[in-house]
Amino acid sequence: MIEFSLWDIFRNLLLALRWTVGLSLIGFVGGGIVGLLLLVARIARVPGAGRGIALYVQLFQGTPLLMQLFLAYFGLALIGIETSALFAAALCLTLYASAYLTEIWRGCVDAIPRGQWEASASLALNLREQLRYVILPQAARIAVAPTVGFMVQVVKGTALASVIGFVEVTKAGQMISNATFQPFLVYSCVALLYFALCFPLSLWSRRLERGWQAHA
Repeated sequence: MIEFSLWDIFRNLLLALRWTVGLSLIGFVGGGIVGLLLLVARIARVPGAGRGIALYVQLFQGTPLLMQLFLAYFGLALIGIETSALFAAALCLTLYASAYLTEIWRGCVDAIPRGQWEASASLALNLREQLRYVILPQAARIAVAPTVGFMVQVVKGTALASVIGFVEVTKAGQMISNATFQPFLVYSCVALLYFALCFPLSLWSRRLERGWQAHA
């Protein structure tokens, strides 16, 4: 057994927390970009896009993220594609986040009254101009709160990357617990760090939602 002080445990977990934050940002930003592209393809009624995107969303929403991680990390290796734990985790979180974000944002676009589409069309705006100047600015206002709320799910989802060997805060906690035989203390610190990340986001999301309702 290795002797670790509370400060030693917390310091090592803080170092690993950087990877949790980094992976969360990669997954959320990447998922946002892919989700936005899927949303535009659906709105533009690209041939075959509706069914294809619906299948994509059902696939990633209907299967556990843990299984997706296993398939990306071990499945790609089976077909001869060597990948790192970071790449597999970032890929899975990006696809996972994109499936949810495109549905969140689709609901926000659908919430815009049909009259807004008709009014912008009467001004001879094409689809790109309608989206840029009329529809998306209004939908973005609605989407802010649920989007920020979903960030909490992405942060917590990074914990599953520990099963494929990616050393973020959960994996670091497991390693320190195995070395010190102090699981209660170590995982209490891990839980505290997740709470420190997620609670401000949840609070921000609720405040944004209340603010939007007050100005609606």
